[in-house]
Amino acid sequence: MDTLPFDQLIGLLGALWWPFCRTLALFSATPIVGESMVPISVRVLLSLVLAVVLMPASQLTAHAVAPFSMHGVLATLEQGVLGFALGLAFHLVVAVVTTLGFLLSSQLGLSMAVMNDPMNGASSDVVSGLLNVLCMLVFFSVDGHLLLTGILGASFKAWPVGAGLSGLALETLAQHVAWVFSAALLLALPVIFSTLVVQVGMGYLNRVAPSLNLYSLGFSLVTLFGLFMLAQVMVHVPEHYLAMTRSVLDMIEQEFHVH
Repeated sequence: MDTLPFDQLIGLLGALWWPFCRTLALFSATPIVGESMVPISVRVLLSLVLAVVLMPASQLTAHAVAPFSMHGVLATLEQGVLGFALGLAFHLVVAVVTTLGFLLSSQLGLSMAVMNDPMNGASSDVVSGLLNVLCMLVFFSVDGHLLLTGILGASFKAWPVGAGLSGLALETLAQHVAWVFSAALLLALPVIFSTLVVQVGMGYLNRVAPSLNLYSLGFSLVTLFGLFMLAQVMVHVPEHYLAMTRSVLDMIEQEFHVH
């Protein structure tokens, strides 16, 4: 029975190991797949399957790296940083929606309605949970999982294995953190302004007729009106989610072209 030489086995191991590290890092940072609701064993299995599929693409541009060497250890860290950066870019879009849910719940008086969120293993308000489920449906409806796979395959052409991180502009990713808060605030402005108008109106009515004690009804009116405005905002959340995803894709495409 013929057996593969040891050197050939080491070459096959290295060819499988580099895509596996980058894919696992991507799945650990990406939204939905990287949440705690997906078991680690499932994540590792998906990474292994994709690593086998991406072996030809990674070997076309890969540099010669010995797996059991210091260069191999640095290449492993390199794949982890690249995959984590790509996954984090998509996670920023979900962070916008989570911040939007927190802003809306605080304005509607629903911030005390907190439940255990199985997606990230922490507690979150009901509005953020509702928006997360909506974005999850939009993510799979536009084939976001296939999009992640395509970007992962293209990343081996832009950043070959063993080429280093000189072309990865991490400062661009850091600058988009400010974009998260600004985008969430812009989406929440209609509800914030509407609830402010209702509260100011209730304050004027209470000054005109203090005996009515309108402040006792103010909380209920703000909540009801805020829920009506939330229904109007929910209609436009998927459109903004797709627009922000396209912005992230443009950022990654620019990184590909620059490198």
